[in-house]
Amino acid sequence: MLTLIFTCLMVWIFGKLIWIAFKMTWGITKVLFNLVFLPIILIALVIGGLVSVALPVLIIIGIIMLICEIAGK
Repeated sequence: MLTLIFTCLMVWIFGKLIWIAFKMTWGITKVLFNLVFLPIILIALVIGGLVSVALPVLIIIGIIMLICEIAGK
């Protein structure tokens, strides 16, 4: 009986830890893409001569960020 209780509590605690790890991983991924990969991609597009692609992408991202900022307040 004690083993069953221990097993249930262990699964519950490690399940919560795994859930927290997934949430942290998702947050770190969002930060990496917003702060590292997106500017590198936009700079590479400009250097490669694809300003006609980089500018609309930058405008769309700017509008989305503005809407998110307004909706957050």
